[in-house]
Amino acid sequence: MRSALATLVILLILAAAPACTARLPVPPTAAASDSLIRPGEEHFAHLWQLTFGGENAEGYWSADGRKLVFQSTRDGWPCDQMFVLDFGSGRLTRVSTGTGRCTCGYFYDRDRRVLFASTHLASDSCPPPPDYSQGYVWAVSPGYDLFTARPDGSDLQRLTDVPGYDAEATVSTDGRWIVFTSVRDGDLELYKMHPDGSALTRLTDHPGYDGGAFFSRDGQWICYRTDALADSAAVAEYRGLLAWNLVRPSEMNLWVMRADGSDARQVTHDPGASFAPYFTPDGRALIYSSNREDPRGRNFDLYLVDVAGGPPRPVTRDPSFDGFPMFSPDGRWLVFASNRGAKVRGETNLFMAEWKP
Repeated sequence: MRSALATLVILLILAAAPACTARLPVPPTAAASDSLIRPGEEHFAHLWQLTFGGENAEGYWSADGRKLVFQSTRDGWPCDQMFVLDFGSGRLTRVSTGTGRCTCGYFYDRDRRVLFASTHLASDSCPPPPDYSQGYVWAVSPGYDLFTARPDGSDLQRLTDVPGYDAEATVSTDGRWIVFTSVRDGDLELYKMHPDGSALTRLTDHPGYDGGAFFSRDGQWICYRTDALADSAAVAEYRGLLAWNLVRPSEMNLWVMRADGSDARQVTHDPGASFAPYFTPDGRALIYSSNREDPRGRNFDLYLVDVAGGPPRPVTRDPSFDGFPMFSPDGRWLVFASNRGAKVRGETNLFMAEWKP
């Protein structure tokens, strides 16, 4: 009887183990934030706040699902630096140099390296802010180049060394390809290359800003944002702004193409600005950020749209900003940036939601 009872206990422990080990440990520095789940956010089972104060954005998962790399303005640095958050310990490590401005960090090489863009070689100081006399514009600083380092910031290496903007880089799941935005040929186009810089290939070839690209998990497709300009007056305005290292991001839609640049097609037909697309784990839809419900406003929400097209479905309903979504490698968690719960105006933090399909 005792032996049978012991066997039963062991079986029960083993049966329970997968459910326990499958659950991602919440960083000890995180805060439960279910109270910040808004009515209508039916995909969120639970919510945790991962950062507290400052401007934090573009939180992207490591391949093992145990770390995030993100950009942040904090701790006295005047503009964005690159940080890694370890979920097990809650430890935060700066990867970048502490000078210049950084953007778009991404893990690769089995999480042994981090890819990011930085202006630190152009200047120790932050790049100048954009000229808002031109309206709402983004700066595409010519000082940005791509760099790689270990997650502790050591062994910093430069990957691009051509005049103009090189940034917005992400890596295919198998680690073979980097896709990024560059102005090296006179327009903001998408390129891919191997991590050592070889096999450089231009993927897009039409006037306008192509950026924010991600590979699908099988590496067969790329999603990205573009303004896909067709009107001659719009093209002329775009080229005039680009000469001053500026772009106007007020009208953008999402496209997909094969990883070799073929079969490019438009997915969204939204008013306003749609950006930050990411494939759902099954590759059948995109999750993205848009102000489509108020194209002149600043309320950006997350939406799902089938890759084949169709009406977008809202994911977030907070009346401020939600953006930069990314699913964890196992598809159970969504990290995104949001103004929700901000203590001061303009504060942006990272949140992690347990995802309900």
